[in-house]
Amino acid sequence: MKKHILALDEIKKLSDDIVATFPSGIIILRGDLAAGKTTLTKNIVASLGLDDEVTSPTFSLQQCYSDKVFHYDIYNKGIEHFISMGMLEELEKDGLHIVEWGDDKLKEILVDSGFDVLEIYINKIDSDTREYLIREYK
Repeated sequence: MKKHILALDEIKKLSDDIVATFPSGIIILRGDLAAGKTTLTKNIVASLGLDDEVTSPTFSLQQCYSDKVFHYDIYNKGIEHFISMGMLEELEKDGLHIVEWGDDKLKEILVDSGFDVLEIYINKIDSDTREYLIREYK
């Protein structure tokens, strides 16, 4: 497991590294409300050279940025709704898939199905600092 403690203005370094080492697959973002899941997603999209406006898909379930990044939020409806809507098939598209609020059940399903998964826990240390715990499953 990799561990990074970064100020908010240092996140670009992390997102650049993620894009360079994990160009496609599924990123599961975990952390409390306001930990910075969407902020990290914005930085990953920018690191890919995209200028799309990144917003949390809390109510729409999915946002797409260009044809490279697919952004999901399963906070409101949960994993069962995500699966029942056929969203697992969406994860087969070529590109980078970022899932906010993924849980152990989703991780197990994806790993067992042969997906490359990067799991990132974001812990808010203070208003400007976050701890990122990163584990890759291939």
